[in-house]
Amino acid sequence: MTHQTDFVPSAENSRLLRDAFGRFATGVTIVTVASEDGPVAITANSFSSLSLSPPLLLWSIDRGANRFRYFEQAEHFAVHILSAAQKSLCWDVAKDAFCLRGRALGENGDGVPLLEGALARFECARHAAYDGGDHMICVGRVLRASLSEADCADASEALTFFKGSEGRFHPIESA
Repeated sequence: MTHQTDFVPSAENSRLLRDAFGRFATGVTIVTVASEDGPVAITANSFSSLSLSPPLLLWSIDRGANRFRYFEQAEHFAVHILSAAQKSLCWDVAKDAFCLRGRALGENGDGVPLLEGALARFECARHAAYDGGDHMICVGRVLRASLSEADCADASEALTFFKGSEGRFHPIESA
């Protein structure tokens, strides 16, 4: 028999709510911006497509994050959907907002740092920002996008996050 925990979210059980949110498997992205301090990045799994016409996406950032000010001010940013082969980069960025310094990066016409090897990349202009409680919801207008056809099996699998751990998405083959 499966045990189920029912609760009313509160400040006292925020860890329980976080664990419940973590039951939703997500893809993993790295969002990059240019700054006066060099390239800044954040690992985010709060990404979602929003609209095809106009082309919009959204993601959110914790207002308490030490890198929040860079993203709050950014007029342009890029969202990179990570492959399983980029697991170590995901954790490097999660630990250090400035870990991309000194790495060979591309740069778009707006000066936004671009990562190679992502399954997809979206170069965006800030469309809107909304209050989302302890997060800011960022809506970007997609100016340019790219898709990657990876060469190796590991790189063609999406990096995923579920219950606090990373994994990979393996498509189910139909019969």
